[in-house]
Amino acid sequence: MKIRFKLIFLGILLFISQLAQAQICTIFNGVEFGESLIEVQERVSALSQNIRIIKVNNPSFPLSKNKEEHLIASIVKLKNGTIERVIFTFSDDRLSFIQAIGNVANSIASESKDEAKTYLNYQVYTSDLLYINIKSDNAWILTSESLHPNLFTWNNPYLNSKIEINYNPSAKIPSFIKMEENLEVLLPLLKENSDFIQIENLEATNSIVKTQVNCYGMEYAGFPRKFEVRFENNKLKKVWILTGKEEENRIREKLTIEYGNSIFENDNWVVFNNWTVLLRKDKPEVLLITEELGLKYKKQYSE
Repeated sequence: MKIRFKLIFLGILLFISQLAQAQICTIFNGVEFGESLIEVQERVSALSQNIRIIKVNNPSFPLSKNKEEHLIASIVKLKNGTIERVIFTFSDDRLSFIQAIGNVANSIASESKDEAKTYLNYQVYTSDLLYINIKSDNAWILTSESLHPNLFTWNNPYLNSKIEINYNPSAKIPSFIKMEENLEVLLPLLKENSDFIQIENLEATNSIVKTQVNCYGMEYAGFPRKFEVRFENNKLKKVWILTGKEEENRIREKLTIEYGNSIFENDNWVVFNNWTVLLRKDKPEVLLITEELGLKYKKQYSE
């Protein structure tokens, strides 16, 4: 199978972050990604007197394999200002994601040495993997692992609630996603079932006009996802659903519940549903394809 081209901007961010990510999270009294809950709690306690911890019984965070925890700090005092709330997310007792709300431009963005670039509704500070939405006054600090599933579009619900969130657990293909359907028919449904969408007109090849609709916040297999919905000559041909490597086994179990045992597997793929639903292992995602393409892939791997 051919590996598709990602958005150039996100690809550049990932490349840079893999070389050397400047950990702007150190503004929280020296906090660093990869530290344990106890270590971060000790550091953040010096900045906030109001801290609570949420331990999730059934992990759904894409970067968590067996354990998911959140540390929420309110009224966090930093050098350049006070943040209303910050939530630190831990995957298997390692800090993997940070979101903050309230006065984020003054308190966080001012610490970055980068010049902000604009991407969608965000100001992006590349080397820090810092995303800021000025309108909602939110900031997201990522790792290279959390960049792939586009976690900067996820609002951690525990910022505003103490109740464990239960996203739609099903790995069934959403009913409104119909392969070979027209773009004009599907576009309103994609908008309705997403937090927001982005339309890309890709370069045409062999007289095939390619359009990709990026859908953000669509729930699938226990978490809000980014769906990359690919049309060729206005007909739906492929859908990529971006996931996390650590949740691979959870998603595989959900796919097995939905479609039965896999019908083919190699180092890179686990295939279900007559070659129309594929779990990718070398890069975390689920691929949905037409029956026609499924037959081509089946022939390719059967040779």
